[in-house]
Amino acid sequence: MLNSMTGFGSALAETDAYKVSIEVRSVNQRFFELNFRMGHQLAAYEAAMRKEIHAALSRGKVDVTVSFIDRREQAANVTLDENLALSYQQALNRMSDVLRLPRPDDVTAIAAFPDILRIERAQELEGLEPMLLHVLREALVSLTAMRREEGANIERDFLARLDVLAHFTDSLEALAPEIVQAYRTRIKEFLDELLAEQDIDDTRIVQEMALFADKVNYTEEVVRLRSHFQQFRSMLRHAKAPVGRKLDFLIQEINREANTIGSKANSTQAARYIVDMKGEIEKLREQVQNIE
Repeated sequence: MLNSMTGFGSALAETDAYKVSIEVRSVNQRFFELNFRMGHQLAAYEAAMRKEIHAALSRGKVDVTVSFIDRREQAANVTLDENLALSYQQALNRMSDVLRLPRPDDVTAIAAFPDILRIERAQELEGLEPMLLHVLREALVSLTAMRREEGANIERDFLARLDVLAHFTDSLEALAPEIVQAYRTRIKEFLDELLAEQDIDDTRIVQEMALFADKVNYTEEVVRLRSHFQQFRSMLRHAKAPVGRKLDFLIQEINREANTIGSKANSTQAARYIVDMKGEIEKLREQVQNIE
């Protein structure tokens, strides 16, 4: 089954201690790019989260947003910066002498100044990692389900377009003998007119006609096209790993064979088929950019 690179997944978990919410978004990109949006207190868990995401996804631009609330009643330590407090007191005493105002005797007046008292809270997030990774896995399951659903839609579109391309290929194959015969007829008429009064062996003329006619024969290209279609369908049917790059290569080969047929077939009807085929091939090329 194919996986699209476009998807969204989210999950939420909460306990008396923590609340964790994670959203994972992915869009198509040639390589793998992973970006986190989360508080600095969760930075220690980034490596473990990356490992989980790499195990689930291989291509695309992935954005992970983590919302975290710590509900615990944390123990707090209040510390005094003694040197700073003394400096404030000395500065206030000097100000009192200069302005001839009463000295401040209330300690709370000095405590109100910046950085005199500092509150330090415990930073350990005990038991958070298992919860965080569990929520991430749930979000990835949701994301993967959406990517698979989108991949199934793209697969149906691929199969429909392959059917159209196979129909055009059949039409081109049926047209081939007519194109070769018409080419031979044109060459013979031209040579008959040009060499009417010259003594040239008819066998040589036939050989040259066969040589030129072979140049418009695109049987090999038709055979290769059908082989590419078969490989494409097989990859879709048996996809158990990312196949986007392989499918992209096959589409390039299909396009190359169509171009070769277009250059060989000197026929207005064949040209119409090729134009229609290239339109379908371009749509395949656009869709395959979304496949993981």
